[in-house]
Amino acid sequence: MASHNNTTRQRLNPLANLIFASRWLQLPLYFGLIIAQGVYVYNFCLELTHLVEAAFGNQHALQILVESLGYKANPILSADGKPIGYDSIKGLNETIIMLVLLGMIDVVMISNLLIMVIVGGYDTFVSRMKLEGHPDEPEWLSHVNASVLKVKLGMALIGISSIHLLKTFINADKITDRVVLAQIAIHISFLLSALALAYADKLLQGGAHPGEKH
Repeated sequence: MASHNNTTRQRLNPLANLIFASRWLQLPLYFGLIIAQGVYVYNFCLELTHLVEAAFGNQHALQILVESLGYKANPILSADGKPIGYDSIKGLNETIIMLVLLGMIDVVMISNLLIMVIVGGYDTFVSRMKLEGHPDEPEWLSHVNASVLKVKLGMALIGISSIHLLKTFINADKITDRVVLAQIAIHISFLLSALALAYADKLLQGGAHPGEKH
């Protein structure tokens, strides 16, 4: 086996070596995604801090949460015109807590999506990570390929879209009907796209090697 690999490596001409080595140009892209995930983790911790502070009566933290959620309420203004609270929100209510938690779940799902793209994409398109036997090896990594990765990404997007849609329904009385209908249409589009990807993957797997025994 070793001699076969050496022979194969020797047969590659300089141009083929250059073209094959160009896959490493994707490495900065995956590093960029890792940095983006770090930003997401920071945002998650910041929002969690504001939630805990608001639970203990911090009005400034509550104001930050309400503004970040797009929750509509009439502000209470100080003498110099700055908002110091909301007349319809005496404190942290169940709706705001639920909206914040759904946002946190959304962050976790997007983080999972990033891990799937980073690990699966690197292992598929750049270089094998050789995690066989590692106690933390992802179960899906052993049979991942470009087609499977696309289907998994489609399913992850459906989950993320579902979270956003649920947030919209909870806050529906403060959102226009046009926005609600647009989000429903986008969610249905994600569903249809994921079904089409899964069906296409099934056709490819069933017809790629009809003469082979599995």
